[in-house]
Amino acid sequence: MVDFRSIGTIHTEYKRKEGVPIQGSFSDAKGWVEVLPEYAEGLKDLDGFSHIFLIYHFHESSGHSNLVKPFLDDEKRGVFATRAPRRPNPIGLSLVRLDRIEGSRLFISGVDIIDGTPLLDIKPYVDRFDRRDGSRSGWLEKRVGAGKRHFADGRFS
Repeated sequence: MVDFRSIGTIHTEYKRKEGVPIQGSFSDAKGWVEVLPEYAEGLKDLDGFSHIFLIYHFHESSGHSNLVKPFLDDEKRGVFATRAPRRPNPIGLSLVRLDRIEGSRLFISGVDIIDGTPLLDIKPYVDRFDRRDGSRSGWLEKRVGAGKRHFADGRFS
């Protein structure tokens, strides 16, 4: 048995799935994370990091598919070769900029998350640990255009 508890809530301007940027790198949107009081002490020293990973529950995702038609493609792909929300375990991961911390509230930007999303964990982004030289992006290398903005179109609603 796996048991996860929310440690807080992510708040954003996005009230519906449609129109949400499909990745934070396509977003200038701001938001905030309200960490529950019993976890606030865990935020100590986080203010020295420019970016954080938010790990969260895709609370509005229903069911899963092993093959999905991702946002940047019209061909069905294996779910594990995408970042589509219909996953066997509806867990999301976003890299956001940490703008500031006020008490148990984190102010963030580069948001690609629906308002009211349950937060499962926070991890600091560390360039030396997380960036990989020579990495490949599979089928996405031909799909992600510099300067283009991509938003959810409702295909997973």
